[in-house]
Amino acid sequence: MISRKLEEYINLSQKKVEEHLEKILAERSPEIIYQAMRYSVFAGGKRLRPLLCLLSYQMLSKDQEVDQKILDIASAIELIHTYSLIHDDLPAMDNDVLRRGKPTNHVVFGEAIAILAGDALLNLAAEVCMDWILRYGCEKNLVKAAKYLFWASGVEGMIGGQVIDITNSGQDIKSEELLFEMHLKKTSRLIQASCVCGALVAGAEDDVVYDMEEFGKNLGLAFQIRDDILDVIGDSKKVGKSIGKDIKEKKNTFVTFYGLEKAQQLVEHYSQKAIDVIQKYDNSELLIELTNYLINREK
Repeated sequence: MISRKLEEYINLSQKKVEEHLEKILAERSPEIIYQAMRYSVFAGGKRLRPLLCLLSYQMLSKDQEVDQKILDIASAIELIHTYSLIHDDLPAMDNDVLRRGKPTNHVVFGEAIAILAGDALLNLAAEVCMDWILRYGCEKNLVKAAKYLFWASGVEGMIGGQVIDITNSGQDIKSEELLFEMHLKKTSRLIQASCVCGALVAGAEDDVVYDMEEFGKNLGLAFQIRDDILDVIGDSKKVGKSIGKDIKEKKNTFVTFYGLEKAQQLVEHYSQKAIDVIQKYDNSELLIELTNYLINREK
């Protein structure tokens, strides 16, 4: 259960992000690629990363108004996240046929169009960021935010994590350190970037940006470990994707490495570390409540 205040905030934020994404993804030619892009972007996700970006911004910003300046980067983050899901689901990667309760992109549009749709979303995110930087006069913090976002999406982030996952799939991962590196890069980095970008747009100083980086890193780990747990005990109808697939395919998860009990302890450990970082800030109550909600979620 979440408070009415957080529920209202989530609903309002999702509405604003949806409207902004609609503007960015207005259908053009060739129609098929925009249909494929829109299919995955508007498939009903939680919009967690944009939400974290907005909450981080509003916690640290003086005016706290959600305007185009913050919605641009929040939307770019969601475009990148969606591109990564399309590519993750491909037969050459995780070979998933269900995502967010619907057939995956390649099942509907074919592999070639799905690959191009993912590529197009990543390029569109870069275009949104470049337009954003130019619109606001190349402010230093905006340039830093865009750079951080694409760093978190690249070899030091999502792509690097996916490479570790693929090259160790079907065999026991060599070390605890490699398991953490994989999930820090594959999942935590973009969550981390969402919080950092929100802080940078708010004009935060370096020490505050570092705090948001630490918060996002620890929240990202707790989120991923909970995701691994749900793959074992979750309901596919609630989770919106195939259940038990990680174990069947001998994926390296926190549950397969540590077992359920230890994995749950790690969720609690990293979520508390995240909360400890931000509880000194005014207006942090919604971020703290969201953290507690995410680690107890059923989907």
